[in-house]
Amino acid sequence: MSGIDDQIALFDLDPAPGKPLNGSAAPEDTATEAPPPPAKDDLQSADADTAPPDPVDVADIDEAEKPATEVRPWESLPVTEDADGHAIIVTAAATYTPSGVRLTGPVDSIEKLDKLLHWAALTPHGLTAQVWFVGIDSCSQLGWSIDPGSEDDVDDLEQLRQRAATELTQTITASLPPLIAAGWELRGDPGYVIHLIRKVGKATQMVDLVLEPYVWTYWNKDFGWGNRVGDMGILGNPAAGTYLPDDDLPAARELGRRLAWSVKHLDTLPGPTPARTGAAVLDKIRRERLRTGKGIVVTAGGPIPPIDGAPRGDFEPAAGWSRIPDADDLEGATALVTIDQRAAYLASAGMLSFGYGRVRNLLGVDAAAAATSDKPPFGIWRVTLPAAGQYALPEKLPLPHPAMLDDQPVQTWITTISLDGLCAPIADGGMGLDVDDLDITEAWVYEEQGRALDKWAKVLREARAVAAETGDAAMKRFLGACYKGYVGRMVNPDMWTATRMQHHHQPLWRAAIMAHCRWRGRRVAMRIARETGRWPIRTMTDSWVYLVGEGQTLADDSDALGKMVLEKHVELTDEMLLAFAEAETTHEVRLAIAAAHGADHDEEQ
Repeated sequence: MSGIDDQIALFDLDPAPGKPLNGSAAPEDTATEAPPPPAKDDLQSADADTAPPDPVDVADIDEAEKPATEVRPWESLPVTEDADGHAIIVTAAATYTPSGVRLTGPVDSIEKLDKLLHWAALTPHGLTAQVWFVGIDSCSQLGWSIDPGSEDDVDDLEQLRQRAATELTQTITASLPPLIAAGWELRGDPGYVIHLIRKVGKATQMVDLVLEPYVWTYWNKDFGWGNRVGDMGILGNPAAGTYLPDDDLPAARELGRRLAWSVKHLDTLPGPTPARTGAAVLDKIRRERLRTGKGIVVTAGGPIPPIDGAPRGDFEPAAGWSRIPDADDLEGATALVTIDQRAAYLASAGMLSFGYGRVRNLLGVDAAAAATSDKPPFGIWRVTLPAAGQYALPEKLPLPHPAMLDDQPVQTWITTISLDGLCAPIADGGMGLDVDDLDITEAWVYEEQGRALDKWAKVLREARAVAAETGDAAMKRFLGACYKGYVGRMVNPDMWTATRMQHHHQPLWRAAIMAHCRWRGRRVAMRIARETGRWPIRTMTDSWVYLVGEGQTLADDSDALGKMVLEKHVELTDEMLLAFAEAETTHEVRLAIAAAHGADHDEEQ
């Protein structure tokens, strides 16, 4: 077996102390000082007759070495050097920079891994520096191999995941004494991500080892666990066909492209989950605003105030509704279409004004007075939703608020967004109420508010545009998972327990975004009804299902975020029409829709 010195000779480099391999300075957002790498003499091969080969670009591998699998369009996009010096990719055969330059041979012992980490002196970019292990063999060489059993041995895949996660932690922990002896410390329990830290004098070096083959052992709602596979962060979505290629070398190249893409377009390395990547983008913006003193800086979380009668589940739940089509709906219907708001959460996040800082409790007339001002402050309001049946509301739309009932009033809490929506004209999707009709008795409002997510949304919006223009379906899906995941995790304080992360706990921001998407959809539905005479038969979150006639187009012409785009279109057969005509319950309507689409239509936003 060759020694680490034999491998390191492949670098044939003598980087300056404190510099990453690409020679660029450490980013401004980190206080970490990289330790100097070993002297060049210590890196040379013990065999003086063996000259190191020239660096090899992954893209230039001989055609005969490439697998005979089909290359997906985005895998042929250019690879940049933006992540070089911040990340390394390890396969069973070699290590590479994200841009594809071969660095060393195999890393097949913990001691070699330690020397590689010392030599590389990777610096963070937005998030901690990263070493990615691609392919099961790259992990097995270091003893990181598990056998949790077969799917056939368990009743629920979650049992298999938990067993695998426990075994992986134990296996990795048992292998790390050489790293610990070399001065590295573990942060938290190791799993598919191993967080390492070491002190070198007054400097601190941090690096995350990410084990691609074991990403499935990590439970997180972003990953869609629960007997289905979802978006696994920068690695992609197996169910959607955007996961890395099967073979190690193409997988390493594509991962390198994605890492560089993230640094270039999001200004950060990707996080271990999409939500964590979304948070990293916002934290980069936050650090810049702290440095310059310009822009809104949110320094604390915004938990739900201590209220009585808090709604169960989501504070502002998404719409979920269906109805039985009547003769007018079926008349002339030739197609079943689903329209969906383009990047709905991202659109709302960028345009809304959110509350932050101190929150005040208002009671009685003070709360009512605040609600009747020209621009009610961001907050939540204790209201009584009147019985919908006494108002001339459209019969073919869901009730204006999910908590509302047709035959009796309901007391609940709503956001300022819903307060505005309920008071909007019926023609605009509202209910046409006066504030007095809501009998407001209490409110919690913020003294400061502003568009705290405008720059964050702009970064993601521009990155999304790049992905769309280049046909990069993998990164477009990744971005969608980032903003959906981040908005979704605003609710859970357990996601943001570290002191430096607590400002991400903003459940009322999520509630406002959810409400805004819902009211925007109602406004569009009213416009479509005026223009086409067509009404929806189903809505879920920000998508609406219609029966339409020949040549009827419901999608918007605009490419702006938040506008309606055509998501699905199915030409109706006689059998499909009969299923809708014979439906006697809303459940049967949903079954007819699912049958027409050939799959379960409901997708979680």
